[in-house]
Amino acid sequence: MSQRVCTKRRGWLKAGAVGTAVALTGLRSWPALATVDRKSNGVRELAFYNQHTGENLKTSYWADGNYLPDALTDINHILRDYRTNDVLPMELPLLDLLYTLQGVLATPKPFQIISGYRSPKTNAMLAAHSGGVAKTSLHMQGRAVDIHIEGIPLDQLRRAAIALQVGGVGYYPASNFVHVDTGRVRAW
Repeated sequence: MSQRVCTKRRGWLKAGAVGTAVALTGLRSWPALATVDRKSNGVRELAFYNQHTGENLKTSYWADGNYLPDALTDINHILRDYRTNDVLPMELPLLDLLYTLQGVLATPKPFQIISGYRSPKTNAMLAAHSGGVAKTSLHMQGRAVDIHIEGIPLDQLRRAAIALQVGGVGYYPASNFVHVDTGRVRAW
């Protein structure tokens, strides 16, 4: 079998898998992804609740084509490593991923934050106590967040994140969260 045929087959399989994932999420349709930003009226808003600190944040982080520095500072603070209080700027594509995910799920509910940024010290401590924590976690680069959304079944959140085909999606039902990141596209 030629390389061209294999590549073409993989493309069809990937398209079928994405379509199936979208259908399974209960979303209206795949074009909903393309229209999420058009419905924003030039503003992108995110809402968070940090389960460890009790802090809430609802902010417009992007308006008229520009990221808003004060809002980004607030987001970085609520997504900080609550164990050490270390703050790192979260990657902007991660925020856009969350915004798109929120739009696809059509929910105004805040993201419940389990873990945002992790300092190397915190990550090493967690990795030493759990086989599920990567020693080189994207959390340490501000490229990952562990979330759930009140009223959205965890499996639906996972399927919606996978359907976006943006980065990594980890499913942790026993701990009640979904991991999303802006690394390579993969799921576990």
